[in-house]
Amino acid sequence: MTTAQTSQGSIEAQVLYMALALGWDDWTVGFTVGLGQAPRQVSVRARDLQGLLAQIAHAKRRCGLPADAPVHSVYEAGRDGFWLHRFLLAHGVQNIVVDAASIAVNRRYRRSKTDKLDVQKLLTMLVRFVLGETRLWQVVHVPSTEDEVLRQPQRELLALKEARTQHINRMKGLLAGLGLAAVIDPTFLERLPTLRPWDGHPVPVLLPERLLRACARWALVQRQIQDLENAEARMVRDDQQQYVEQVRTLRRVRGIGAQAAWRLVHAVCGWREMRNRRELAALAGLTPTPVSLGAVAARARHQ
Repeated sequence: MTTAQTSQGSIEAQVLYMALALGWDDWTVGFTVGLGQAPRQVSVRARDLQGLLAQIAHAKRRCGLPADAPVHSVYEAGRDGFWLHRFLLAHGVQNIVVDAASIAVNRRYRRSKTDKLDVQKLLTMLVRFVLGETRLWQVVHVPSTEDEVLRQPQRELLALKEARTQHINRMKGLLAGLGLAAVIDPTFLERLPTLRPWDGHPVPVLLPERLLRACARWALVQRQIQDLENAEARMVRDDQQQYVEQVRTLRRVRGIGAQAAWRLVHAVCGWREMRNRRELAALAGLTPTPVSLGAVAARARHQ
């Protein structure tokens, strides 16, 4: 039995609390009914949704809760994204997703890190959060499925540009090992046979073969980048959806190019729904991070 706060005051309410630590093969799931109660922890095969629902029903029976007792749940934002959040909401579970970096830890000693300890910590904080301590952590604003889909082309474009830079740096590094330098562009393969190291001899035979394969990977990534940028240009020219109109409006501002406009629309102007200037500044990296003197002192003691 735990006490929940409502607009009409404190009332006794039977609530089941659940926390999840999501692994690739298995999920660690913890249950409790309130502060001071030893949590019950079980392991569920990852993505076994029916198994998870069965464990929730079993936990209610073990705790003496009615089948329709409310369930509050939490897990940390990470690789699994938000599909599980949507599944839990669809099955009546009041779930939240929290930013793992916003969870306070004891800085006086090296932190133990296991799924069981994480679940215990999350459960304790979840109970306190539901009872009114809303500043314990940062709750993630979950985008809709449609908004998540719209972000994919821009995210893929960023990943491809990072990959292009890696390919270029790798080829330049191979050439630098022989004291050579060259511009990596579509004419690179034509110029490769003419490159000569300091002694005037041809480049060792195995290196050009590796450079040919690396250049083929670079050319593939370059084509994919061009295809995505062409698709975005066609959307700006022809599409009448609201977010595309926002891109057109931003591109009229001097100093904002095509890619910056797309990123601003998908990261700022869309689903995030900024509530104040501080949230916007934090997203843009303009809000300073406070220095923790306790963390500095702890590091000094360990040095």
